[in-house]
Amino acid sequence: MMPRTLVVALVLLLTIWGRLVTAQTQPPLRVGVAGLTHTHVHGILGRAKRGDIIIVGIAEPNRDLARRYTQQYGLSMDLVYNTVDEMLAKTKPQAVTAFGTIFEHLAVVKACAPKGIHVMVEKPLAVNMDHARQMAALAQKYHIHLLTNYETTWYGSNRQAYQLVEEKALGDIRRMVAHDGHQGPKEIGVNKEFLDWLTDPVQNGGGALPDFGCYGADLMTWLMHGERPLAVTASALHIKPDVYPKVEDDVTILLTYAKAQGVIQASWNWPYARKDLEVYGQTGSVVALDRDHLRVRRTEKDAAQDQVVPAPPAPYDEPFAYLAAVVRGTAPEDVLSSLATNLLVVEILDAARQSVREGKTIYLPR
Repeated sequence: MMPRTLVVALVLLLTIWGRLVTAQTQPPLRVGVAGLTHTHVHGILGRAKRGDIIIVGIAEPNRDLARRYTQQYGLSMDLVYNTVDEMLAKTKPQAVTAFGTIFEHLAVVKACAPKGIHVMVEKPLAVNMDHARQMAALAQKYHIHLLTNYETTWYGSNRQAYQLVEEKALGDIRRMVAHDGHQGPKEIGVNKEFLDWLTDPVQNGGGALPDFGCYGADLMTWLMHGERPLAVTASALHIKPDVYPKVEDDVTILLTYAKAQGVIQASWNWPYARKDLEVYGQTGSVVALDRDHLRVRRTEKDAAQDQVVPAPPAPYDEPFAYLAAVVRGTAPEDVLSSLATNLLVVEILDAARQSVREGKTIYLPR
C-alpha cells in the first residue's frame, strides 16, 4: 500500500498539473485598461504578446496620450474609448486593470462590480477609508475579486524573508523597517500626465506618504498576519516646496504593535531609488536588499550572509499572469494583494495623515 504522505503529495502534484494544463488550454483572459495616466501601465501594454491575456479595450479621454502609447506598443487606436462605461459596454472584459489616479479607483469599481467584472488597481487601494469601504462593499456584494498590485509583491527576496519568519528561523518579529522611494517623480522624469495627479492631494491622497508609504504598510501587515497596529505615529517634511507645493515629499511612519514595531520611511528625497525591507527577530535578521538579493544574519556571532534568491513560482512572479489565474480560479488570491490586507493598509495611511495633521499619535480602534 502506498504511504499516506506519498498519496497526498501525488494528489497535490496532479492538482497543480491539472490547473496548469487548464490555464494553458483556455483562451486569453479578456482585460480592459481603465486609464493610461499611471506610468505603471507600461507593464501591461508591454506584455500583450505573451498570450495569457488580451487587451480588448482602453478607457482614456486624453487622445494624445492614448495615441502615443498605442503607437509605442503597436496597438490600434480602435481599442481606445473615452469612458470606462463605453469600454465595458463595447468590449465586455472579464477583468479591468486601473491605471488612472488613485481617486478614480472607486469609479472604476462602481462601473465594473455590478457587471461581475473583476478589478486590479495599482497601489494603494484607495485615497481614503471612505472610498475603500465603498469599494469593498461593492466587491463583496457582486462577488468580484478586487486586487491591489504592488511591485514588491513579486519580489523573491520578500517571499524568502517571509518564509524565514514563518519557519521561526529568526524568532518572533520585534522590528520591521521599510525604505521606499526615489529622488522624486519630477527628478526622475515622469511624464506630465502622471506628475499632474501624483502631486495632487486629492487625486493621489497626498504625496510621498501614499505613494511609497503603502509598500511598507502592505508588507508589514503581511508579516504580522493581518494584525492591526495599536497606534500610528507619523511625521512629514516639505523639503522641496518649490517642486511639490501641494504635498509632502518625505515621511516617517511608526507602527506600534503589541510586541513589535514597524518603521516606514517613504521619501521623494532618496539619493537613489530603493524598495528594501529589514526584519529583525528575537534571534536573527533578514534584509531584502532588492528584488533578488537577501542578507541573513542568524546570531550576534555570525557574519551576515548574502544570498541570490529565485523569482517566486508562477503565477506569483508577475501581476497580470496572477490576475488571469485568480479570475480563472486556477490560483488563490495572495495575501499581499487581497482586499482584507489593503483595507488595513488604507486605514494605516489614513491614520498617518491624521497623525501628521494633528501632531499626535493616533490609536486605532480595537
